[in-house]
Amino acid sequence: MASPWRLEAGALTALALPMIAGNIAWAGIAATDLLLLGRLGASAVASGALAINLFNALLIFGMGLVTAAAPLIATERGRRRHSVRDVRRTVHQTLRAAALFVLPAWALLWESEAILLLMGQDADLAAGAGQLMRGLQWALLPFLGFTTLRNFISALERPVWGLVIMVCAIPLNLLAGWALIFGHLGFPPLGIFGAGIASSLSSSFLFFGLLSVILIDRRFRRYRLLGRFWSRDRERHRAVWTLGLPIAITLGLETTVFNASAFLMGLIDRDSLAAHAVAIQIAALAFMVPMGIGQAATVRVGLAYGKRDRAGVGRAGWLALAIGTGFALMAATMLIALPRTLISAFLDLRDPANGRTTALAVSFLGVAALFQLVDAAQAVGAGVLRGIQDTRVPMIFALIGYWVIGIGVGVVLAFPLGLQGLGIWLGLASGLGVVALLLVIRWTLRERLELLSQRRNM
Repeated sequence: MASPWRLEAGALTALALPMIAGNIAWAGIAATDLLLLGRLGASAVASGALAINLFNALLIFGMGLVTAAAPLIATERGRRRHSVRDVRRTVHQTLRAAALFVLPAWALLWESEAILLLMGQDADLAAGAGQLMRGLQWALLPFLGFTTLRNFISALERPVWGLVIMVCAIPLNLLAGWALIFGHLGFPPLGIFGAGIASSLSSSFLFFGLLSVILIDRRFRRYRLLGRFWSRDRERHRAVWTLGLPIAITLGLETTVFNASAFLMGLIDRDSLAAHAVAIQIAALAFMVPMGIGQAATVRVGLAYGKRDRAGVGRAGWLALAIGTGFALMAATMLIALPRTLISAFLDLRDPANGRTTALAVSFLGVAALFQLVDAAQAVGAGVLRGIQDTRVPMIFALIGYWVIGIGVGVVLAFPLGLQGLGIWLGLASGLGVVALLLVIRWTLRERLELLSQRRNM
């Protein structure tokens, strides 16, 4: 018979691979937007970077909130393998929580141009970002709905349909962006605003596409997700917010520190901002792998946690950390060896006007290679702790690491010490390193800290 470690490795890999591919597909959707905006010029890329960073700050917060569905469903399935009603309750209340979050978020995003001006951004770039946001902000609700449904099927250990729908959305987003930005297929040229509309259409496709699969596929149909949708369930709604809000704040702190770095780049010059937008997109693509491993680890750890299988919890967590850091080594090697090749997907390296932007992007990717290991460790470390429903202390770690250390070190290096954009990236690396170290230590001490006590978490 296969050893428990080998069985766990197989189950974790089978769950993680479709989730990783789905994350890469999600990043691919965002990358197509940046690729199309690049054909409008560096100013369009810079405006797009400002708008996307502001949008992502709220999107990632909402994704953190609905991420609560994965450990809640996994733990319930660990207790009772064929539970239906409690799983459905969790999905319903997670969708409700998403809707409650989106309403004020839309009001905030509507004022994007004014917000960016208050942050001291260039007036022309802020105006372009505001135009894009008027089309992009409507993507928020359907994407959070899709993320909730994706967490549902992933917690059932059947994540492939989420990948299929996301892969189908990439050419749809590319076609819609091409038609709406440049005025093809009978549409008027909408420019940067068209990129936002295309993203909203793609997000709607994601939600309704996955919902259709869930309603048709017999393996999902038994949960009757639309049944008794409007029934009040204060206890489960509270559980979603109790578990999901710290995750949302943690992801929000992580995302906004990168957003803040983009705004700081905007205070330096346009070339630095454009180079940052390209480099961060490449780094984000690499991050999709440890992110997917962390998501899979949340489910696998949650299943063992629900069964009260302490040895299974440890196996799932340590294997996820080992696999995540192993990939990070390969990603770092690629960033060091092929920076210009990667950058050429976003910028025309033959154009002399892009020379300084390219050089800056190469230097930023050098730092990104250095923090691949710690970035993977913090992503997977957070995932395994979520599996045992430990989310509040990691939130505090994120606050200290990202904002006190990451931004603090970055600002000092960038401005008083004169390293400019490179200093900001070194600050990001230091913040990620501190968070990774704290999360791994907490996971190592989980027994001593009594983190596996279900009474504490329920």
